[in-house]
Amino acid sequence: MPQSKIQSMPQDKFLLVAVNLLHKALIEATRTEAKAVYQRLAASEEVHLTRVQLVDESTVAFRLSLSHSEFSGRLNFGAFRASVTALVANIAQALREERELRVFNALNEGSAMIFGITAVTVEDDRRNVMVLAVDSDAAGEATVLQLMYLDPAQFSAGNASPGADAAS
Repeated sequence: MPQSKIQSMPQDKFLLVAVNLLHKALIEATRTEAKAVYQRLAASEEVHLTRVQLVDESTVAFRLSLSHSEFSGRLNFGAFRASVTALVANIAQALREERELRVFNALNEGSAMIFGITAVTVEDDRRNVMVLAVDSDAAGEATVLQLMYLDPAQFSAGNASPGADAAS
């Protein structure tokens, strides 16, 4: 989905589509199916999720990727699925409550966006923070949902902005 398509869809509607795709691929799916998706993501592959027809009757491919370089500890399927489950729940709650959505855009007119809804999980006494980012693929033919782990130190009490401590 080129940037214009991303921007033309209301953010809450886009997030609803995204959360439903994540839920179907990683939570509702059987453990075996979800683990196969995780293994491909962990190997830095992009995974095709689906094609969606928009109101203007154009279709958009959705793919999924994972950025886990900031994960603290050893990432495994259980930790990944716990993060995704928390993120999906937090996004769904924010949409239900019709909260104002914080979105961080890429610099220099890039098309990437990071949604300011976080999922904080603890594995082996280490905190990890996952967010959802979105971008177009290199050819501009697909929308890539990127599950991204952020450096949890950014969210420590001394560095956090007011209200950033809560799982948004």
